[in-house]
Amino acid sequence: MATNQRSFRLHPSTLELLDEHARDTGLSANALAQRLLDEALRVERHPLIGFREGGGGTRFPALVGHRLSVWDVMGTVWAEGRDVAGAARYLQLGERDVRACVDYYADFKDEVDAYGAEQEAFAERVRQQLQRRQAVVG
Repeated sequence: MATNQRSFRLHPSTLELLDEHARDTGLSANALAQRLLDEALRVERHPLIGFREGGGGTRFPALVGHRLSVWDVMGTVWAEGRDVAGAARYLQLGERDVRACVDYYADFKDEVDAYGAEQEAFAERVRQQLQRRQAVVG
């Protein structure tokens, strides 16, 4: 991904926290600052969406206060014929929560779809592994 250089003046304590967290995560300070700034701007725009860490260090958007990813909620919306109220009833959420996921998806569709494709590929690998195991032990 192409980047542009920009200079910011940050408080020393902020830089200290950034450097410490970069060491803890194994990311460069620049990579971590990019991720944190990107996520913070998205949360400012979509305050009911936060970010969670998945397997392999991947991060994904999720409904704050719930274990549901935006992808999970969208899957239910689609299964309910794009009916937000129906998805909310099924998931036992408020319509506002489901709409927050729909709004986030509308703004960041490609990224959410890529996460969903990764999740579906992982689920397929797990299914295949289970089939191989069952073939061995019955």
